Parts: sequence; structure tokens; C-alpha cells
Amino acid sequence: MRSSCGRLFTRKSFCIGGEAAVANIRDIAKLTGYSVSTISRVINGHPYVDEEKRKEILAVMKEVDYIPNANARQLSYGKTKSIGVILPYTNHPYFDQLISGIIEAAFDYDYKVTLLPTGYHKEKERRYLEEFAAKAFDGLIITSRANTLDDLLAYQKYGPLVFCEEIKGKQASCVFIDREQSITEGLTYLKQQGIKQLGITLGRSGRLSYNSKITLQLCHQLFPSFDESLVFWDCIDAEKGKQAGFFFKELGVDGVFTNSDMVAAGILQSYLQDKTPVVIGRDNLLISELLGFPTIDHHLEACGEMAFQLFLTEKKDKVKIPYTFIQRCIYLK
Repeated sequence: MRSSCGRLFTRKSFCIGGEAAVANIRDIAKLTGYSVSTISRVINGHPYVDEEKRKEILAVMKEVDYIPNANARQLSYGKTKSIGVILPYTNHPYFDQLISGIIEAAFDYDYKVTLLPTGYHKEKERRYLEEFAAKAFDGLIITSRANTLDDLLAYQKYGPLVFCEEIKGKQASCVFIDREQSITEGLTYLKQQGIKQLGITLGRSGRLSYNSKITLQLCHQLFPSFDESLVFWDCIDAEKGKQAGFFFKELGVDGVFTNSDMVAAGILQSYLQDKTPVVIGRDNLLISELLGFPTIDHHLEACGEMAFQLFLTEKKDKVKIPYTFIQRCIYLK
């Protein structure tokens, strides 16, 4: 290969004292005859570099196995090209769909997505926030939180934060689903089916989330005789759903509003040959179609994609994602 100065070199020729050496940016500059600033622009994908120069520099970098220092690139570019996603669990369909949307959008902009599971532990969440403050990430998408909203909003001075919940009365970027309307529609459907004894499955019991609060509020509103002793808490997967099913069966529950399709499937599994209650799921997973029960599609992938777009624009917009209530006629009682 010939450098811009007309010198021939090969990978074998790049050595110091007979020993193979690791090339740095100055070595690439010497080998090509171009300035360090020109090499830097090529490394960082700067658009204003002559295409022939770019090809020649990239060829030399490949020839000597030059790998740009990631930290140096970040300092030069001012960004990590990495976004953190705070979430409680990594094995839940709700968060799976959100993450899928975020990753899909991030891929188009060459961003790395780092998952930051908290298990709803406040201290763990705070550690991630401190990493963000130390510039480990360009921004954070917060799918669900353990700390107070004000605690998290204090970190906006370090970069963009996007919340996957409705933030009212605050300057904050958020994308959210219309939970109140979707839950109302689901509960109204159960009421229209003549349900008398309503059961509910919800997630964490340690601190009521907005989803839990609004669900309980609407249950009391639409079913005046609703008893909160018929809530099965900490229900996050099919196995817990199965336990909930046995719980509801003993209490004569004839309709269940669940917090996920997998939970709904677990409930139905627990009934076996017994008459099953009318069950409504959430997430519109394949299992809801196969078993034929109604579900609520909150279009979570679209929610994740929009969250990433809000991060990119750094605007403190509030975006509501529409939902779809899916009534299925093949539900087997």
C-alpha cells in the first residue's frame, strides 16, 4: 500500500524496535501524511472530508489494525452515543415491548441501548442516575420509577430524561398511554358481560403505581360493590397468574381484569375443566389470540420509539399514544 507521501508500507512494517506496536492516531497521521485533525474527522464520521482522503485513511487504519479509542472519541464528539433505559424488570412482556421499540429507533441513529434494571430499589435507581450525571449516557428513558418524580427531575440539568408516564404540571418530556380510558373500556366490557364478582391482578404492592391507583379507583366507580380483598398483588407472570386463578376460583370470581396477557393465560390454566371467568388481558400477545380472550393493546413498541425520538429532540413534549381494545369472539368459557 502507498501512503499519500508515496511511501510503501505493510502491516509488518509497523513496528517499534522489532516488536509489533499498537497504532495510535498520530501513527495514522504519519503513515498517511495527513494531519491529526483530518484523521480525527474521519474517525468521527465528519461529513466534510474528501472522499478519496477518507478511503485512503480508512484503508491505512485497517492495514495496521487501528481501533479508535472509544473514550477519546466520546471526548471529541461530546457524546457517548449511548442511552440508558431504567426499568424494574427485564423479563416482563410490558417492558419487552417498550424496549423493542426503543432499540428499533436507536438502531437507526447508531445508538447503543443499555438496560438498567432496578427491581424497584431506590438506591439502585439513584446509582444509575449518578452514572448519568457523570456522563455515562447521553440521556435516560425511565419506563417506571422507584424514586419520587421530583428526585428524578433534578437530574434534567445533566441531559434529557424521558418518562414513560404522564407528567402533569412539570416541565418534563414524556410519552404515555391513556390508562384511564383503556381501563374504563375494559371494566365497562366486563360490566356488560354481567360480571358480579370482580377480581383484579396488579403488580407491586409496596408502593401504589399510577396504574394501580387508577385501576382501583375505576373498579369502585364502575362496580360499587367491588371489594379490594379480591385484588391479587405482585402478579407479574404466568405462574403468578396461575396462583391468582386458584385464589379467584375459591372466592367465586366470575370476571377478572388483569395486568398482562401472560397473567390472564395463567389464570385460565388454573381452571382446567372448570367454568372459566371472563378474563381481560393487556399487551395483545400471541397467547391472547390463541386462547381467544379480550385484551388491550397499548402499542408499547410505538411508545418506545416515540420515547427515543423525544430524547433525540430534547423537547419537553408530552405525547399520548392511542390504545386499541380487542374484543375476541372465540373466547371459550
